[in-house]
Amino acid sequence: MTVAPILPERSEWTVDDLGDLPEDLPYELINGRLIVPSPTALHQDLCVEILLALRVNCPAEYLVSIDLSMRVDRRNEPRPDVVAIRREHADRSPVPVEDALLAVEVISPTSTFRDLYDKAKVYAHAGVRTYWVVDPLHEKMTLTEYALSPSGEYEVATHTEDLFVTERPWKVSVDLPALTARRAGLLARDGQ
Repeated sequence: MTVAPILPERSEWTVDDLGDLPEDLPYELINGRLIVPSPTALHQDLCVEILLALRVNCPAEYLVSIDLSMRVDRRNEPRPDVVAIRREHADRSPVPVEDALLAVEVISPTSTFRDLYDKAKVYAHAGVRTYWVVDPLHEKMTLTEYALSPSGEYEVATHTEDLFVTERPWKVSVDLPALTARRAGLLARDGQ
C-alpha cells in the first residue's frame, strides 16, 4: 500500500522550500501558494492535441512540451499545461522563463481564476510574449490568445470558438470545433 506524502505546513512557500517536497510530486508555486494539480484524462488529452498542433510548424531551435516547470522568481514556479521553449533547455527543469515563447493553460473547474488572472500576471511580469487560455468547460470550446503589450500587460489578441490561426509564436492552427467534437465523443456514453 502506498501512503500519500505529508506535506510541510506553510502559509507562504518560496522556491527555497520546494526541496522539502518529494521529488516525484508534481507541483506549481503561484504567488507563494503551493498547488498540487491532479488533471483528468480529458484535460491531458486536450493538452496533447494543443501540443501536436504547435509541433506541426515548430522551428528546429524550439521545443514544445507538456507540464514543464518554469522558474520565474522566489514565489513563482508555474507548470504551464503546454509551453514552447528553446531547444537548448530540453534537459532542464525548471527552465528559465525568459526563454519561453508561449505558455498555454487549459482551464479546469478548479483552475479558472488562477489561469485567467494569477498565472496571466505571473507570465506577463516574467515577459512570456504569448499566453493562450483554452476553455473547454462550455458547450463550445474557446481559445483566447493574449499578447504582451509594450506596457508589460497582456492584451487580448484573439478570442474564438472557431478555427484559430496565428503567427505567434509561429504559424499555428487549432481546430476548436474538432476539439469540441472530440471532447464530446470522449464524454459520450455508449448508446447515448
